[in-house]
Amino acid sequence: MAAANGPPMSASFGGASGPTPPPPPPPLKPYDFSPDSAPSRPTLSPDQVRYCSEALQVFKNKLDNSPQDIRWEFRTLQDQRLRASELRSRCSVALDSVNYDKNRYTDVIPFDSNRVVLDPCMDYRPSARGYINASYVKTSDNVSQFIATQGPLPHTFEDFWEMVLQNRCPVIIMLTRLVDNFKTVKCGDYFQADDGPREFGNVCINTKWTQTTATSLVLRCLEVQYKESEEPPLNVLHIQYPEWPDHGVPKDTLAVREILKRIQDIPPHLGPIVVHCSAGIGRTGTYCTIHNTIQRILLGDMSALDLVNTISLFRSQRIGMVQTSMNSKTLSRSIKAKEAHNGTVYYLPLSETFHDIWLSIPDIKGCFLSQDQLPDLSS
Repeated sequence: MAAANGPPMSASFGGASGPTPPPPPPPLKPYDFSPDSAPSRPTLSPDQVRYCSEALQVFKNKLDNSPQDIRWEFRTLQDQRLRASELRSRCSVALDSVNYDKNRYTDVIPFDSNRVVLDPCMDYRPSARGYINASYVKTSDNVSQFIATQGPLPHTFEDFWEMVLQNRCPVIIMLTRLVDNFKTVKCGDYFQADDGPREFGNVCINTKWTQTTATSLVLRCLEVQYKESEEPPLNVLHIQYPEWPDHGVPKDTLAVREILKRIQDIPPHLGPIVVHCSAGIGRTGTYCTIHNTIQRILLGDMSALDLVNTISLFRSQRIGMVQTSMNSKTLSRSIKAKEAHNGTVYYLPLSETFHDIWLSIPDIKGCFLSQDQLPDLSS
């Protein structure tokens, strides 16, 4: 701050004789995404191998010996419901009449406290307080932050890309098809620009390259920028996993493994990862929980094994994260999952999404541990 009648005060610590602060860091360079094949398994430190081994042992013990505890945890999650009065008070902006048609589903809306707010200086269209149906979701600063959002509607495409630009989001993970097997539209086509640039109001996107992987992921590297902007475009990796069924689970974890491997080196400070399905809670919440849990295990945070706590925290930031079957849809089924290293098969009567997390996380160990690093869990 400048003095009232003089030159600016020295910015050094402790006056003129004190040490000068370090220079500000250089601006972040655009992240360069390569169309090369999926990266190999990362090299883990001895501590990280130990963390993974300990986590696998905990999962093995719980799945093998305490399935009733998992069922109890599932019921605990089911009991976490919001009353209508609480919904109105905590989601007032989403329920504003100006914003009502920006919600794909009327019962899946963001809380006021952690909703993504579009910068009004850039968003020139009529909107109540920069609204988009999107929520910041995180557990701590040293792991990835997410933006959980709905599949964009045609009249919110520009809002979506404004959000990506304003938050400098390096990755978009799309866990849905545009249209499901019943011909129901699940998401608008906001991203395909293979035939040349597409414009959405004040935003332009262009495809640098497209690739389909052996695990059915569709990868697109997109350049996103404001029209007439002189700044370099933002490089965004768009990952679509169209084979994850709505209200179901993938047949295996291979595609989720590849997503994790492709984005593992992106530093958390670079920007939040956008994750969406159709509503932005079921498949979105499941992926965020898997990603977050594995990241924290690799950092030695064994509290990550408390999945109920993680899901409850995510639900406090977005309604219904890790959607569970309710009422007439509460159909439990026996689903089996195989531990690749010892052939043990577990049968657990659980809701498919909650079950998916419990059994996918141990299975996704294939991303990180080589065969000779796997612990012996046969006892």
